[in-house]
Amino acid sequence: MTYRFFNDDPVDGSAVLPDLLGHERYADHSVGLLREVRDQSESGVLALIGPWGSGKSSVLKMVLRRLRNAEPASWSVAELNPWLYSDLDSLTAALFSEIRAALPKGERWSVAREKVRDFGVSVSPLGKIGGFLGLDVSEVVKDIAERIGGDTSTSAAKESAAAALRDAGRPVLVVMDDLDRLTPDELLLVFKLVRLVGNLPNVYYLISFDERTLLDVLSRSDLVGGSEHRASEFLEKIVQVRLDLPAFRERDAYALVDGCLAALLTNHRLSLTATEEQRFARAYFHYLQDRLLTPRAIKRLFGQAAASLGALAGEVDLVDFLLVTFLRTSEPGVYRLLSRHRAELTGSGISLLGQQRRERDELAELWRTRLKEAGVDSGHLDGVLGLLASLFPRLASQLGGGLSGEPPQARQGIGSGDYFDRYVVFGVPDDDLPEAVLTAALAQVESATPGVEADELWLRFQDDTHRIARRIQQRLQAGARVPSRQLLIRMAELFASLTAAKEVILSPEFTVVILAQNLFRTLAADERVEVLDLMASSAAGADLAGVVLRNAIQPSDTEPAFAQESDEWFAAARTAVLARLEPHLTTASGRPADELGDLDISLLWRWSRLDAAAARRWVRQRLDDGHWDLLTLLTKLLRAPRTPWSAIDADDLEALDNLVDRAEVYALYDRTEIPENDDSPPAQLLRALGRTRPTDPMQASEPSNEAGDTGNDL
Repeated sequence: MTYRFFNDDPVDGSAVLPDLLGHERYADHSVGLLREVRDQSESGVLALIGPWGSGKSSVLKMVLRRLRNAEPASWSVAELNPWLYSDLDSLTAALFSEIRAALPKGERWSVAREKVRDFGVSVSPLGKIGGFLGLDVSEVVKDIAERIGGDTSTSAAKESAAAALRDAGRPVLVVMDDLDRLTPDELLLVFKLVRLVGNLPNVYYLISFDERTLLDVLSRSDLVGGSEHRASEFLEKIVQVRLDLPAFRERDAYALVDGCLAALLTNHRLSLTATEEQRFARAYFHYLQDRLLTPRAIKRLFGQAAASLGALAGEVDLVDFLLVTFLRTSEPGVYRLLSRHRAELTGSGISLLGQQRRERDELAELWRTRLKEAGVDSGHLDGVLGLLASLFPRLASQLGGGLSGEPPQARQGIGSGDYFDRYVVFGVPDDDLPEAVLTAALAQVESATPGVEADELWLRFQDDTHRIARRIQQRLQAGARVPSRQLLIRMAELFASLTAAKEVILSPEFTVVILAQNLFRTLAADERVEVLDLMASSAAGADLAGVVLRNAIQPSDTEPAFAQESDEWFAAARTAVLARLEPHLTTASGRPADELGDLDISLLWRWSRLDAAAARRWVRQRLDDGHWDLLTLLTKLLRAPRTPWSAIDADDLEALDNLVDRAEVYALYDRTEIPENDDSPPAQLLRALGRTRPTDPMQASEPSNEAGDTGNDL
C-alpha cells in the first residue's frame, strides 16, 4: 500500500489513488442512498458532513467514480466549485452551464439541453450567460426581445426546463465541495441557488462541509444574526438527507500512523529498536493521540517529517525528531521557544543553575505561562508541557518526574546540547561531525589507514574536544566497537595541542583524561603496559599516561578502582612510565625555576604521585646545586588558578610533601620579610603558607607517608 505524504488531493479508490481509510464501503452506501432519494423525490439536497481533513473530498471522488463508471450509465455528473464565483449571477450561469454540459450529447437529450439553456438565459445577465454557455450574445438579445414581445416569463422558462428534464429521465448530480470555506454572503448565495433557482426535476445536489465551521459561518450572516440555533434550523431547511462521514476510529488512526511510520522508515532505510517503538507509543498515547484526530493531521505530521528527514537520517533520534516535527507543525510558537531556552532545556549553559533553584510548582507555572504566550490552547497546556519533558530529561527532572530511560546524548536526542542544533537546522551543522564520518574515522584509526575522515576527527578533537570526547564515550557505553588502543596513543600525542574552550569550568584536558580513563579500562591486561609506554613517548603523552595509570588504582565517586598496586601489570606499567618521565624533564632541569613551563610542572606532579621518593630526590638536587630557587619553585607548583593561594589546604600540603620538605618551606617563610603592601605572587603564596603553619613545630617537620593521594589525579 502506497502512502503519499506530499499529496493532499482526494483519492478515488482506484489502483493509482487507493483508499487507505476504508471509505469505499461508505461511498457504495452513498450511491445506494442517491438511488433511493431519486426513487422517492424529483429533486433533493444531500450533504456529506465531516470535520476538515476527515476524507470528505475523497468520498465524493469515490461516489463520482462509481456513477461515471456504472454500466449502463444512469447518472450524469456536474461538479461546481462555488469558490470561483463572487456573485449570484455568475454562480447561476455556471450552474446551468454545468447541468447542460453534464447531459448526454445525443438527440434524445437535445430538448432538455435547450430548455436548460433557455432557463439559464432568463435568469442571468447576457454577458455572463453568453460566456458560460458559449452563445452568440446577439442571438441571445434577439431571442430575449422576442420573449419580451410575447408572454414567456422566467417562470414559464423554468416550467419548460422542468418538463424537459423530467421527460429526459436522466438524473443529474451536482457536486459542490468545501462549502464551509465560503464567506457568509457567498454561502447564502449558494443555498439560495440550490433551494430556489436550481430546484429542478432530476437535478440533485451533493454538497460537502464541516458542520461546526459552516454553522459558525452562517451565524455571522445577517439572516441568522449570530444564533447558532437559528443557523442549524436554516441548514435543516436546505438539506434533506445527511450523510455523516463515519467516525475516524482509534483503530483507524493506529493503522494510518503505523502505515505512515512504516513508509517513512522504508523510504529512508531506517528502523526502530524495540525501545524506540515503546518510546514512540508512549508519546503517541500520552501527547499526540488527542491532537491527531483526522487523516489529514496524521499525514501532515509524517509528510513534514519526510520533507525534512533526508539530511538527518541516522543523525538524530527518530522518535525525538517526530515529536519535534509535531511541535513545529502544530505548535509553531512552542517550537520557537526551544531555541530561545536551549541552554535551560539541555543543561548546556549556566542558565540551568538558576532554574534548579526554583521550586517545582514555580517552574511548572513558569513554563505554562511561556506556553500560553506561545499560543498553546489552555486545554493543551499539560499535554505540551509533558511532551517537552519527554524530550528534555532535565526539564522532567526539575518538574519532579526524575530522570529515566536512556540519556538523550546516548540516543542523539534533542535534549543533548551536542545534538540539539541538528533538530533546528534540519541537517548536521558545519561545526558538527556526522555519524557516518565518525564511524568511518574510527575504522580508519583502528586499521591505521589514512583518510580524510580520520583527519577530520583529530582536527575536531583538538578544537571541539568536549563534544568529540562525549561522542566517543557514547559509543563506548553503547557497546559499539571502539579502537581504544589506537585512540589512547593518538590522544596522548595531541594532549598538548588542545585548543577547545572550557565548558563552564571543565578544561579540554580534564575531558580527555576522563575519556582516556574509560578507554583504558577496556584494554586487556596484557595490552596496558605497552599502550602506556607508547603514550608516554612524548612529554605531553607522559603527562596523560601518568594520570591514567595513577587513577587506575583510585576509586571515583561512582566506580571502584579497577586495579591494585599489587597487580603485576601495574608495577610494570609504572616502571615504563617512570622511565619516560625523567628524560622528558631533562631540559627543564637546566633552566631556572621561573622558566619552567606548565607541562614541566605537570610532569613533576605526575612523577611525585608514581614515585615520590625519586621525584623528591631529583628536585632536591636542583635546589642544592642552585639551579632552582625554592620560593620561585613553590610559586610555580602552587600557582593560581591551580590552587588559589588564599585557600591552600592540607591536601595541597600533602601533595607538596612529595617534592619538597615542608619544614624547609616553613623555614623559608620564617626568614623572608614580606612588605605589607607587597601583592606579588611570591608574597601572596608565603602569606597563604604561613596561615597553614601548625602550632606544634614537630608537625611541620613530619612529611606525609602517603603519596599525596587525594582522589583521582586529574
